[in-house]
Amino acid sequence: MTAAVLGIIGGSGIYDLPGLENARDEAIASPWGEPSALVRHGSIAGLPIVFLPRHDKGHRLSPSDINYRANIDVLKRAGVTDLISLSACGSFKEELPPGTFVLVDQFVDRTYKRESSFFGKGCVAHVSMAHPVSPRLRIHLAAAAEAEGIAFARGGTYFCMEGPQFSSYAESMTYKSLGYSVIGMTNMPEAKLAREAEICYASVAMVTDFDCWHPDHDAVTVQDIIRVLSSNADKAKALVARLARDFPRDHEPCPIGSDRALDTALITAPEARDPELLKKLDAVAGRILRQ
Repeated sequence: MTAAVLGIIGGSGIYDLPGLENARDEAIASPWGEPSALVRHGSIAGLPIVFLPRHDKGHRLSPSDINYRANIDVLKRAGVTDLISLSACGSFKEELPPGTFVLVDQFVDRTYKRESSFFGKGCVAHVSMAHPVSPRLRIHLAAAAEAEGIAFARGGTYFCMEGPQFSSYAESMTYKSLGYSVIGMTNMPEAKLAREAEICYASVAMVTDFDCWHPDHDAVTVQDIIRVLSSNADKAKALVARLARDFPRDHEPCPIGSDRALDTALITAPEARDPELLKKLDAVAGRILRQ
């Protein structure tokens, strides 16, 4: 069995992870460029934890400026087997008010400024994204939320917009009418890249507002969101601590094959593969390329 290493990506309002034992920061070089920040290693109740603040400390990076490829690459190099994304979001449903945590199970990607794959010219791969979230991780997250008394929803569709502007009223009403649960700016292409890197991935979408479709939220402001962010951040840290205490110490094989996603994904013939690209893929695809 492979030892489990739990990765945590901190979103808006979560720039540190208190409670880490033997914490140390590490600068991990990536062939894909600069990650958002130094990687922080530590442990909780003996479980190895790797933390990365998505926007850097002080919220230096906008959603469009984040180097998602470098972030996932350095987490893979740090040994992460299971990855939890903590993200602020807006809600399209009355039953998902601010303060609710949504354990997302589907995504709709409408970003357009971001590199969304490690693969391309010289080595083509097509991973399955039919089920983008590890169901095993969602089960563990639900158990942790119940134990901590955190209001949460099992499942929901996360609509990822480019940003950094918030939605227009017409956009918000359109997304709501399509049945989406929440809207955010950061889980894509993060989830796609985690799948390509064969890291089991799950997202906790933490509701901060009702987006502008709601008559009480027709002009969402940063100040409004920050008031909820603080409370959500405290609950998220409690959720992570509980999750870590109860998490299996051996990595459990993913029932949907997230951790072996490349087994049937590579289509480029070995003799046609670009050696330079293969060098950059040494961490995310090394398992399959060395076969």
